[in-house]
Amino acid sequence: MLYLALSILFSSLIFVIFKLFDTYNVTTLYAIITNYVVACGVGFFFYEGTITISEIPKKPWFWGTFLLGFLFIGVFNLMAATAQKVGVSVASVATKMSLVIPVVLGVFLYKETVGFVKIIGIVLALVAVYFASYKEGAAKAGKNALLLPIMVFLGSGLIDASLNYAQELYIDETEFPLFSATVFGSAAIIGFFLIGIKSFQKPLRVNLKNVAAGIVLGIPNYFSIYFLLRALQNKDLTSASVFTINNVAIVMFSTLLGILLFKERLSVKNWGGIVLAIISIILVALF
Repeated sequence: MLYLALSILFSSLIFVIFKLFDTYNVTTLYAIITNYVVACGVGFFFYEGTITISEIPKKPWFWGTFLLGFLFIGVFNLMAATAQKVGVSVASVATKMSLVIPVVLGVFLYKETVGFVKIIGIVLALVAVYFASYKEGAAKAGKNALLLPIMVFLGSGLIDASLNYAQELYIDETEFPLFSATVFGSAAIIGFFLIGIKSFQKPLRVNLKNVAAGIVLGIPNYFSIYFLLRALQNKDLTSASVFTINNVAIVMFSTLLGILLFKERLSVKNWGGIVLAIISIILVALF
């Protein structure tokens, strides 16, 4: 449970840092790419084995890291677009409700058992995430804007499911730092490719504020994935339990951080969502 708690902590810090990006007018795309470079470096630093670059492409999970890198870049930018065009609450709900995808796949692919009580807990988790993220007057957008949150939902779920699949079949426990570093490195390469394309339209300028913001984001971003992989190794918890507890607890903790750090106000529905989240965690974790 310690690894799961650490993953929740670092994942929640990412939301706080994104909030600060808006406060300090950080260019999100450049900071995100810098963050992936930093996260890649942190992964190589914590890898205890001998690193031979030529051996990495021979790993069974290597080519999958490019798919994950593409998803990381794509989903992060879709989340930003959804928040800007549809609403922050919609982006949050679409991201966290994606826990349904790895939970369902865990049942079909790995024959995980999900009892009646645990099913109730997962359903309550979905309801809790919706109410905890709900904002009055949000999401009053046209039908065309529905495509963005749907893509965020599918992309976020695919990332979680892909991480679980790789952990189940291909990654040795000692290679978690190396795998995580390679995923982030792949995302950075794809990000630099995108920047290269944009440079033909507008000359690039190095902004130290964006670089510093990326460094601050990169460290918790790396550990959020690393500790999630470690948590999925827990034999006492199914992947359904891990993803449910992880996503719901992130909403709860992020909400508390928003209150303490940014003086955010919560409606009755928000508090109701937090109560449901606590109940769902108890049902999923204990049964």
